[in-house]
Amino acid sequence: MHIVQFIDHDGQRAVGLLRDGKVTTVAGYGRVTDIALAAARHGKTIADLVASASGSSTPFEALAREGRILPPVDHADPSHCVVTGTGLTHLGSASARDEMHKKAQSATGNETDSIKMFNMGLKGGKPTDGGPGVQPEWFYKGDGSMVVAPFGDIPSPSFALDGGEEPEIAGLYWIGPNGVPYRLGFAIGNEFSDHVTERQNYLYLAHSKLRACAVGPALRVGALPAHVEGMSRILRDGKTLWEKPFVSAEANMSHTIENLEYHHFKYEVFRKPGDVHIHFFGTATLSVADNIVTQEGDVFEIESATFGPALRNRLTKAPESFRYGGTKAL
Repeated sequence: MHIVQFIDHDGQRAVGLLRDGKVTTVAGYGRVTDIALAAARHGKTIADLVASASGSSTPFEALAREGRILPPVDHADPSHCVVTGTGLTHLGSASARDEMHKKAQSATGNETDSIKMFNMGLKGGKPTDGGPGVQPEWFYKGDGSMVVAPFGDIPSPSFALDGGEEPEIAGLYWIGPNGVPYRLGFAIGNEFSDHVTERQNYLYLAHSKLRACAVGPALRVGALPAHVEGMSRILRDGKTLWEKPFVSAEANMSHTIENLEYHHFKYEVFRKPGDVHIHFFGTATLSVADNIVTQEGDVFEIESATFGPALRNRLTKAPESFRYGGTKAL
């Protein structure tokens, strides 16, 4: 089941069931989190409440063309949407990262920190004893203000050295009134990053991740298949500049989804009732690994049949908004 958030013909927020290329409104709800609250209160699932959608129907492509598709989950107060992620979680993901982070090898052939972290995941990211496995790499991307709408522009800061796509699956969550995290579902996403900044020194990873991102257009409700395939591409002037297939989900990962979730939500600060979380699960496919240099106007397109319509965003350059020496003393 795929559901979307959108703006209806009256200019109001709405939630709809995406089926056969049309979006059918689920009456009475303006946000997916409203449905989640109702489901939790009545012991039902989101699928239970959405399956009976019987409102008006609109072609999805019309909504997309008119810029009326919203991110598949959000919060009325963007500061209560937490965007995070994990890296080095995919089989094969260490090679590109290791090249970025490679340092001089000693006579004993010491591993880079990237390889060490990757190997830790290989050995302990899928526990079999019922308990948690090894911790993954973790990073903070920002709050809900960093999430751009599907088909909208994705801005790169004026000080950025690069703006590169990262095709990833994201888990979308809502924290219930009792502080329990509820998984709403999954979406395809572009965990946009600055790989040139990251390449300078792996300790710059935190800086490189504080960028805009996009998820959607649709929220997949229900279980995630063990194997997911997709295609990531960059379009320039309407032509394909680069494209590459990618795989994801647990069959292609060194961690289980449950393990990644545990090591995020084990922190009490991430279990505040009412908050929304978007958590990226990592990737092994990057255009920067093929020496692609993006430029303003390029269009990122990430698609996977598992998640419905493709996610498309145009790269823009944000104007300078804060200058050196810009703070004021009180």
